[in-house]
Amino acid sequence: MASFQNFNHETQLPSDLLVAQIMQIHATISKLESLRPSKQVNALLTHLVKLCILPSSIDIKALPQEAQAMRQSLIVLCGKAEELLELEFSTFLGQTPNPINNLTLFPYYGNYVKLANLENKILIENGIEQPKKVAFVGSGPMPLTSIVMAMLHMKSTHFDNFDIDEKANEAARKIVASDVELEKRMKFETKDIMEMREKLDQYDCIFLAALVGMNREEKVNILEHIRKYMKKGSVLLVRSANGARAFLYPIVEEHDLVNFEVLSIFHPSDEVINSIVLARKPLI
Repeated sequence: MASFQNFNHETQLPSDLLVAQIMQIHATISKLESLRPSKQVNALLTHLVKLCILPSSIDIKALPQEAQAMRQSLIVLCGKAEELLELEFSTFLGQTPNPINNLTLFPYYGNYVKLANLENKILIENGIEQPKKVAFVGSGPMPLTSIVMAMLHMKSTHFDNFDIDEKANEAARKIVASDVELEKRMKFETKDIMEMREKLDQYDCIFLAALVGMNREEKVNILEHIRKYMKKGSVLLVRSANGARAFLYPIVEEHDLVNFEVLSIFHPSDEVINSIVLARKPLI
């Protein structure tokens, strides 16, 4: 079988070859005893990411049922591996003298910085600059978006981070506790977004992490719930995926954002994986 290394960023990888290689990786990953960081897990996921960011004209909706089921399974497996990687790194950083100064050790730190730069630019272009209060739903044990936004872009904004996993929040709190100024502006709460109501109307901007809602039905329910309870005129920034990147993360399309005003949809073409969808809850 041809290797993805024979293709570069100017060459389109044929869809059938791309799917065959991704299915092969999925078969290997799904047989692993553990998805904790290891040479094998890291190598497989790096190979997968490199495949998924190559130029391709793949139409995810047109995939046969078998490939659709594999994609859904792969999103769950990659999500679990990502969570375990973040937890391991966050725990390790929490034991260093000044975790905030060591964030660059995280292997995907540069990607988070690039994504935060893009998201901040899109927010500013749509009139959202230095919001007073922001919520990040699905912040995880390495809340890098909130930290990067707070330190580089939104220097007076208060961030409330929500995650369903208390262990993730504990690890995240330890990192932020090492910076007195940041700790004042950043809180972590263990909550299920579907159980949050009144609190959601406090925020000027809500970020929804890519892995909150692992399939379309869950995602649409979450979007509808947030829209119902968020403040009129405030914005929701949703992370999505496009093309082959949708083997890594769920897709959010414009028609999924019922009764929202969609302001911007951006699909990256570099090593940034997530697409960015910005929507506003209408004032009326």
